[in-house]
Amino acid sequence: MSATHKVAIEGEFTIFTAQELREQLLAALGEGDEIEVDLARVTDMDSAGVQLMVAAKREAADGGKTLRFSGHSPAVVDTLDLCDLLGHFGDPVLMPRK
Repeated sequence: MSATHKVAIEGEFTIFTAQELREQLLAALGEGDEIEVDLARVTDMDSAGVQLMVAAKREAADGGKTLRFSGHSPAVVDTLDLCDLLGHFGDPVLMPRK
């Protein structure tokens, strides 16, 4: 059993950081078969961040790897809720504030 490679995203998860974060996530996928992406310190997220999550999850699955998102910050929860994607990734997510 291999160790889980952990990656933390901090700050913006937006169009302005998408390229840098894409490279970071692709590098993480090369590090092992199980990757956990901690989203607890994401302060802002837009549709580019959502697209990157979808692409990373698909890339991992295509490579026979497991990628999990954890620690969803309020910005991430709000954006996923707005897009009706809270349950899409199969990861435990705190329910949105109502």
